[in-house]
Amino acid sequence: MQFDFKLEQVAYLLPRINAEVWYNAMQRVLPKWNINTVDRVAGFIAQTSHESAGYSVLTENLNYSADALNKIFPKYFKRAGRDADKYHRQPEKIANVIYANRMDNGDIDSGDGWHFRGGGILQLTGRYNYTQFGKVEEMSASEATDFVRTPLGALASACWFWDTNNINRYCDTQDIVTMTKRINGGTIGLADRKKHYAHALEVLGGHYSPSVSYETVRVGSQGPTVVKLQEELGLNADGIFGKGTEAKLKGWQSLRGLTADGIAGPQTLGILFND
Repeated sequence: MQFDFKLEQVAYLLPRINAEVWYNAMQRVLPKWNINTVDRVAGFIAQTSHESAGYSVLTENLNYSADALNKIFPKYFKRAGRDADKYHRQPEKIANVIYANRMDNGDIDSGDGWHFRGGGILQLTGRYNYTQFGKVEEMSASEATDFVRTPLGALASACWFWDTNNINRYCDTQDIVTMTKRINGGTIGLADRKKHYAHALEVLGGHYSPSVSYETVRVGSQGPTVVKLQEELGLNADGIFGKGTEAKLKGWQSLRGLTADGIAGPQTLGILFND
């Protein structure tokens, strides 16, 4: 590591688990993925801790009631005409429905939904993701499903996801909002993540002082602000603000009652980057 990262710090930040086991695994895994500065390790621990209840939950909880299924997964139950009562508190059956024919999983009868359900501290999910992660670890997708439910595998899979989504770059500017979006696709639990992040920085000897600043961009602009703008709009982030980016931005601005001029200034960027 590039800083003095101690067992006592891990024990303080993650009081619900065997700190020594996880600390030793962190020392082995994190440096391989360049999670090796105060800001990066603080971001990693804060985000993964939020996702896994302090590293105490390594398997997705799918023990939903019938009412919850209709509210949380209406696409697969209420709107699909599927009787949720038949799946009440039956995690395996639920997984095989909600994850069928997605992420390279087979159909409901294949059992892939259950076999490749969320695992690890960032809940790796789906045959595709287990396959890709397994390639890195030189193991099959099925072998990876067991591995991610161990401390070493949980950290390794989270680091793989972290690197795949280039989250270190957002740690370097302490951009907790984009970190969160890259992990869960939105800002669910953002307040709690910010609290844990600030706390982790303090414990590890850092300080929360975000250095993110964005200039106004428009057609012809290039650079990191354009990359982030394109990422938030779901575009190919090539960092070049062209007519396609302008059209997408105008549509986004119009939907939110902003002046649809295709120019991303402080107001547009402030809303888009924190939406």
